[in-house]
Amino acid sequence: MTNILDDYALMSPLRHRNNWLKLTIVLFGLLVGVSSTSPFPPLFIALCMSFTSVALGRAPLKLYLKLLLAPVGFAVVGILIIAFFSGSGQELMSFKLMGYPLTVRKDGLELALLVLARSISGMCCLYFLALTTPMIELFAVLKASRLPEVFIELSMLIYRYIFVFLDMALAIRYAQSVRLGYSSFRRSIHSLGMLASTLFVRSWEQGDKLFLAMNSRCYDGKMALFEVHRPVGALELLLTSAYFFLTFALLYLTKNVSIV
Repeated sequence: MTNILDDYALMSPLRHRNNWLKLTIVLFGLLVGVSSTSPFPPLFIALCMSFTSVALGRAPLKLYLKLLLAPVGFAVVGILIIAFFSGSGQELMSFKLMGYPLTVRKDGLELALLVLARSISGMCCLYFLALTTPMIELFAVLKASRLPEVFIELSMLIYRYIFVFLDMALAIRYAQSVRLGYSSFRRSIHSLGMLASTLFVRSWEQGDKLFLAMNSRCYDGKMALFEVHRPVGALELLLTSAYFFLTFALLYLTKNVSIV
């Protein structure tokens, strides 16, 4: 899935925009979404991020909706628990499940809706960044922000080899499946153990090969990362300022507004 996201980020027209500006927009959306006391500002942020990702970033709408559905499913389970087991005030709904009384109160439902709005807002902000900025450019930005180089280099290696070993694991599992390696519980346990041990040996071998290859290229403990300098255009600055202003205005106007 992440490979697909990175592929779309490489093809996105917004890839050629200033990465610092995109990071600022994302951080702004996350901070405002978390600090909001009403669901309206997070939902406004989610709408803006979704429009930018799909309409301006050319991310396929079908893919975007699929990306949203998976985490929203987990969020819905969480807000149901919040709605039924927290809050006080006016009773909105009550029923018994297997003899156990379940009640939804006003404060609990408001908190559940706020958590859902914050979750969707945060996901849309991160998807905006993931669908418009390739990971290699994010690593360059992190390096320019003076984060420890060890942390950045480890992140790059981990990110790269996640997909190498994922491909290897899928290939091994496919080969085991066609040989009926998962036809019974006992065979599945045996095949899974063989898969894990093979992956461990392969990862060890790949690590040795990587170390040898880096040393042969005069690796001195530092990987070179080059950040492309892209100036912020006047139109981008104007649109970003308008987005910030509208979000702040909505945050102020809805601070005491409840929807229940």
